[in-house]
Amino acid sequence: MARIFYSLSGEGRGHATRVRTVVEMLRPEHEVTVFASGDALEILSRAYRDAGVEVVAIPGLRFGYSRWGRLALARTALQFLPFLRDFESLVGSLASRIRSDRPDLVITDFEPALPRAARRCGVPFISLNHQHFLLAEDFGEFPLRLRAATALMGLVVSGYYRGQRETVVSSFHHLPLRRGVKGVRQIGTLLRPEVLNASARTGEHLVAYLRRSAPDSALAALNECGRDVHVYGLGERPAGRRLVFRAVDEPTFVADLAGAAALVATAGNQVVGEAIHLGKPVLAMPEIGNAEQEINAHLLALSGCGTWVRLDRLRSEHLRGFLGSLDHYRRRVNATAVDGNLAAFAAVVRNLPARARPRRSPLVRARGRAPLSAAASF
Repeated sequence: MARIFYSLSGEGRGHATRVRTVVEMLRPEHEVTVFASGDALEILSRAYRDAGVEVVAIPGLRFGYSRWGRLALARTALQFLPFLRDFESLVGSLASRIRSDRPDLVITDFEPALPRAARRCGVPFISLNHQHFLLAEDFGEFPLRLRAATALMGLVVSGYYRGQRETVVSSFHHLPLRRGVKGVRQIGTLLRPEVLNASARTGEHLVAYLRRSAPDSALAALNECGRDVHVYGLGERPAGRRLVFRAVDEPTFVADLAGAAALVATAGNQVVGEAIHLGKPVLAMPEIGNAEQEINAHLLALSGCGTWVRLDRLRSEHLRGFLGSLDHYRRRVNATAVDGNLAAFAAVVRNLPARARPRRSPLVRARGRAPLSAAASF
């Protein structure tokens, strides 16, 4: 058995979903402590209450948005200042915890403090996230504006931490690696047990996943698309003519998506990958000013599994065009190609001390773990 420390960004739900997927594979044989903030802290604390996984609250970075839903750089910078002011104290506190508990390995999903503490204490760490695709992959065929955005965001990503033993990039679609990039492994989406265990079927309704900053025009377009739409992410509200608003509950959301005709959502890597695994075409709607989501939207179009339109420009005609092409998109969906679970598990295991490596690796299901041979996994 190994002792593993695992930290993650608290912004959005995708980081928490990835981490929970990996923790579910690790916790039968290893002791895992998770360090989280923000949305992720709430999600994982609830998931692991009385479940043998300690979830520790730490400060985290949050992004700021304008009233129109645009990523606001000035507001984001102001929210970063208190975090940066206390950052060295946070790293020191985490280093003390590392010296006390002596973990065998540290994993981080785009969280900057714990890996710095690990380096300070001489403990190996690996990076397992989506964001490092900005540093690793070749965007030479992308529009110039997006190439410039990837370069700028790549500087931010590179500043989060360095010195990881391995970089694992999880994504629903990959570009070739840049020339000279080493130590990077590309894997598919990390699929939580509910998704792996879901029985997909093709229904008539759409599932929409939005942030609370979504403009009213997007809801108006959904209401006029000619199908019932189950909307998540905006909280429970009175129903519209064709809209039903539902609270975000993981089992309910996954079951709803598994029986839907398609997904309409902000262009987050995680939710797009889950939809593709369930055989659902995707209409992605990158948020205003969110270059990472726009890049994800371009990757979706390259995969052939869907299309995209910017969130503030969504109109009913975009939805009708998407719905008229569902059969075309479904023919391009390859559900098994996006499953990165076993590759993620293998990455963790090969970085553990030899004494802590299991003989068999689990394929996690919602109601049990079906073991696969180590040879099949690695």
